Amino acid sequence: MNDRVNSDITTSHRILKPRRLALLGTVAALGVAVLAASPGSSPLGVTSFIAPAQAAESAATPPGFGDLVARVKPAVISVRVRIDQDNDKSAMLQQNRMDSDEDAPFDQFSRQFGFRLPGGMNGMPRQRHQMVTGEGSGFFISADGYAVTNNHVVDHAESVQVTMDDGTSYTAKVVGTDPKTDLALIKVDGKKDFPFVKFSDQKPRIGDWVVAVGNPFGLGGTVTAGIVSASGRDIGNGPYDDFIQIDAPINKGNSGGPAFDMSGNVIGVNTAIFSPSGGSVGIGFDIPATTAKLVVAQLKDKGAVTRGWLGVQVQPVTSEIADSLGLKEARGAIVDNPQDNSPAAKAGIEAGDVITAVNGTAIKDSRDLARTVATLAPGTSVKLDVFHKGASKTVTLALGELPNERQAQGKADEGKAQPGNGTPRLGLSLAPAGDVQGAGQKGVVVTEVDPQGPAAQRGIQTGDVILNVGGKPVANVGDVRAELAQAKSSGKNSVLLQIRSADATRFVAVPLA
Repeated sequence: MNDRVNSDITTSHRILKPRRLALLGTVAALGVAVLAASPGSSPLGVTSFIAPAQAAESAATPPGFGDLVARVKPAVISVRVRIDQDNDKSAMLQQNRMDSDEDAPFDQFSRQFGFRLPGGMNGMPRQRHQMVTGEGSGFFISADGYAVTNNHVVDHAESVQVTMDDGTSYTAKVVGTDPKTDLALIKVDGKKDFPFVKFSDQKPRIGDWVVAVGNPFGLGGTVTAGIVSASGRDIGNGPYDDFIQIDAPINKGNSGGPAFDMSGNVIGVNTAIFSPSGGSVGIGFDIPATTAKLVVAQLKDKGAVTRGWLGVQVQPVTSEIADSLGLKEARGAIVDNPQDNSPAAKAGIEAGDVITAVNGTAIKDSRDLARTVATLAPGTSVKLDVFHKGASKTVTLALGELPNERQAQGKADEGKAQPGNGTPRLGLSLAPAGDVQGAGQKGVVVTEVDPQGPAAQRGIQTGDVILNVGGKPVANVGDVRAELAQAKSSGKNSVLLQIRSADATRFVAVPLA
């Protein structure tokens, strides 16, 4: 079974291309980030003429963030961990890329921009059985000592110690972690009167003020302010990316810290920064409170997170795919491949179907489908609106449980394709798969690609196997030509191809020349 994103619902998205995207954890220099929205006087100090009513409202506005910070700061903690280097299995601690490797793929940023390891930097060998120390941030969410931080802060920690704003330290235990969202829940026992904060019930607006409180670079007690810059950001960390972007300066050391609104409620958990220099450039990313609440509740109840599972690979519906299928809008998620014995396969969902809604709520794209299903518990009955072979239908099924580990895929097909008859409309030469060693028995193999043709422009390469054209299985060049002619006579501007490349399948809409 295919799983390009360690999830049974696979999303296709473009990864950010900054020079660096860094996790906020550091060794002995990770702090707390707290954000809060706050109106105030003009940040530029520009005098302007305003109406009397506006002047009265402005005069009543708090001039700063002091009261807010005084309320929330006691609930923010420093999280200090000790990790045995020799036994550490966390990929995040295996490489240090903060000062090099600018071209590393950012979908693996959590493994490349982690703790700075003494003796493990710049290719220097590590000492065996050395205990390294890392420090991050967190915040209490209950008076009896439950606190939230990032998974990458406490991952594989031998011991965890938290330090409060007044300098008091306590030993903590890890209750549960969720690597997919980079969240963790820890617990300090022995007291029932810890200061704590609550998650916000409202989504922050773009432009709302935010305040960060923490110990960036180990400096502790630092307060910064900014605004919510964007929402729904996908930074390539996983299938559930839905980050809030803020410009309140946060740096390495703020991992796991809370983001506050003006009411003192947590709107997000700081997780990553975009940083060409290693320091803040005003682009930080927070896990939304809506996501954190769901994850934390499960971690507290069960110590782990279970998610609903459809068992399909999906990709976004582009305008060309929509045109080739006869869809009015380029919305929804097209199914690349339903997995064997999955809930989707048992319900009759097929490759080429487009899932347009879940329980009546429209699905924007494949990431939206992944996040929506992940919020539902295994066993939940859901209704899917599906566009199937030119017609809409509703499918009801019970979600399965997302497996923790995916099965390894088979090796890529080997063997060199032999030249076959040409299909000039697409700029391809094809041969039946059965005639090409290692290509299997289904579909036709691409033996040559015109680099200037429409197929090449859509990423089709020599060795790819075309399984179907326009929703119809193909076994030879004649089948392909017939389906191209049918698509053209139907007035379509493009034709949808199902392509198998190595061990993955995908749909590609190719313009008809």
